[in-house]
Amino acid sequence: MDQLCVVTTVVDARSVADLLAAAAVAGRLAACAQVGGPMDSTYWWQSRMETTREWSVQFKTAPDRVEALVDHLRSSHPYEVPEILVHWVESGNPDYTTWIHDQTRT
Repeated sequence: MDQLCVVTTVVDARSVADLLAAAAVAGRLAACAQVGGPMDSTYWWQSRMETTREWSVQFKTAPDRVEALVDHLRSSHPYEVPEILVHWVESGNPDYTTWIHDQTRT
């Protein structure tokens, strides 16, 4: 139970970030979610370089909840092609990883 996952995404409004965070935690898809920003992102979209103010959301979850969390983010995210990145954390504070696991049970 030492493993956990950090799933990240970005959105263009703090209110949307807060909603995604709250829905994932309320649904036990993540034990916690942290919203950070604003930050400016520069990227290519539809053959143009764009710069957008965005907010990042980091979700801490158990490995067996990743697929459900990613599915939830894909269906609720306002972007046509959302950034959803999954980072596998091989080990961490055992008490914390146990807490993550326990909080993602229904």
